[in-house]
Amino acid sequence: MRRMLNTIYVTSEGAWLRKDGANLVVEVEGTEQGRVPLHMLDGVVSFGRPGSSPALMAACAEAGITISHLDPDGRFLARVEGPRSGNVLLRRAQYRAADDPARQVPIVRGMVAAKAANQRTVLLRVLRDHGEGMPPAAREAVAAAEQRLGHIARRTLAVTEVEGLRGVEGEAAAVYFGVFDHLIRAGDPAFRFAGRSRRPPVDRINALLSFLYAMLGHDCRSALEAHGLDPQVGFLHADRPGRAGLALDLMEEMRPVLADRLALSLVNRSQLRAKDFIVEEAGGVRLTDAARKAVLVAWQERKRDELRHPFLGEMAPLGMVAYLQAQLLARHLRGDLDGYPGFLWR
Repeated sequence: MRRMLNTIYVTSEGAWLRKDGANLVVEVEGTEQGRVPLHMLDGVVSFGRPGSSPALMAACAEAGITISHLDPDGRFLARVEGPRSGNVLLRRAQYRAADDPARQVPIVRGMVAAKAANQRTVLLRVLRDHGEGMPPAAREAVAAAEQRLGHIARRTLAVTEVEGLRGVEGEAAAVYFGVFDHLIRAGDPAFRFAGRSRRPPVDRINALLSFLYAMLGHDCRSALEAHGLDPQVGFLHADRPGRAGLALDLMEEMRPVLADRLALSLVNRSQLRAKDFIVEEAGGVRLTDAARKAVLVAWQERKRDELRHPFLGEMAPLGMVAYLQAQLLARHLRGDLDGYPGFLWR
């Protein structure tokens, strides 16, 4: 199995990245803050306006290390990457499948069913671990949502059109986020959640979720490109200029497991507090620089947690799941697998 490499996250505004021999060096105001061998790296993610030397960018491009630039809130700005090594035959198979409803529907069905099932598992674990301490009305609402998500996951088997599956996915999201506030045990009213909001997030929970989703999106895109797939052409998400549709597709199964659970842990364990967020005058909310660093450390630790992959039967870190799912999708598109097995969290 492929070894999970490291991703470097650069959060200091005045940082400078350079190459020193076979190492990436991070400097802030002329002082070295850290170095890491290039062969240990899978990617570099920078927030704000850190700079990189041409020698480092060339070395990363040659080694297949992608440098991604995000704004302070985690929204994608640009990427620096070397020549694509994708198999043209695999990409042509991907494009044909994306244009063929008969091939598109089973792939989308696997993704939507897995996402709903994983959302249900999040609720089941909350009920198991903390259900006794929940107010009765909240416990009943979460239990009802858990049952409904199980029904939605099973109902995907009867849906025969992509638009219908998109509707089912939207229904599952509404049910899941409709009870998400009950999963937050922090007593601070600053962490109340009234529903998903984006661009910009209007509360602290949404700001945290959006930041984690941006990290997951980077990993999914890198996993797809590593297997020669085009991250822009998806199946569940319709084509749109500038949108990495397939990366968004791959994210859906993993959002509840990697991002949502981590967000709940950080807030419920008081690792993040209200003061760790900045509320803008225009109404948007974002993490402070110090909080962003803390979340990134927790994100890397979460990715090291191991589980047994439900289809492959092998133990793997959570951070490898995107890579494994991209591999399974590529195998399906090549005709090596009869279907695409979505990732089901146990």
